[in-house]
Amino acid sequence: MNRRKKIKQLLKAHAKKASAKLAPPSKSKYISKADRLKLAAEPTLDSIIPPES
Repeated sequence: MNRRKKIKQLLKAHAKKASAKLAPPSKSKYISKADRLKLAAEPTLDSIIPPES
């Protein structure tokens, strides 16, 4: 591989990484199964306990 092609390839790869970093994330952040179960259990506990007034 000649020097010019190698440099061009490196610059192209860096540009691709930079544009990928700026792009909005296509997936939502991963939430583990245990965390999902905790989040699902929290609203049900709040609705069971009546407000004390």
